[in-house]
Amino acid sequence: MKLLLTEWPPLSSRGLAGVAGATALALVALVRKQKLSVPRPMWSRLLLVSMLSISGWVAFMGLALLWLSAGEAAVLGISIPVWVAFLAWPILGERLSPLRAVSLMIALAGIVVLIGGNGFEASIEKLPGVALALAGAIGVGLGTVLTKHFPLKMPPLALAAWQVGLGCLPVALVGLVVEQPQLAALSWVGWAALLNMTLIQFCLCYVCWFAALERLPAATASIGTLLVPVVGVLAAAAMLREPLGLREIAALTITLGGVAVALRS
Repeated sequence: MKLLLTEWPPLSSRGLAGVAGATALALVALVRKQKLSVPRPMWSRLLLVSMLSISGWVAFMGLALLWLSAGEAAVLGISIPVWVAFLAWPILGERLSPLRAVSLMIALAGIVVLIGGNGFEASIEKLPGVALALAGAIGVGLGTVLTKHFPLKMPPLALAAWQVGLGCLPVALVGLVVEQPQLAALSWVGWAALLNMTLIQFCLCYVCWFAALERLPAATASIGTLLVPVVGVLAAAAMLREPLGLREIAALTITLGGVAVALRS
């Protein structure tokens, strides 16, 4: 995403990649003879969850990268399990066990170290990015809990196609009107980033996410997102030359330890 933003604006790149990914998922579902029809009573729930989990995340995180580095944005995404655990208690009745609470605190302690290692300060210049990233994370957290509260009984491929499509379409339309992206501005690197975002993020990853939500409690499924900063910081160091020293490595190790304990609980 950070690489693509050097060539294309955020709403257009994220929204159009999502629409293309949703179309690809729908085609795969049809090839596998899965029904794409949505039961009439489910439409309101499907739209609500799509707006929270997809539209908000896609738009807010894309815009946040205008102020934040890739590593910083990935670090802020770590707050998703916190919001899920907090919201799952009153909405789903999923109590936060002492062991899981401790494990989340360990993981978040690693993130605090990581933020310091990246020299991440909530300065006036970065506050818009911080606010946008947190808004996206809270939206995903609420959408995750509501997905468990109002089950969407559809095959994972079909569900992912509808949610990604419904969530990304308004973002793409706003981007086309406001940003007016030009295909000629994309280099081969930009095209590669766009293709990766379409096939990996909006196809493979969302299918896996919705399949996980079918099989696991909301809080447990969201704990897997604690790996986001690990992947994000390592990839940013390798591809964007963002800082990666002993402090970052120690923080990532602590985070992984928290994830391991949380998953075992």
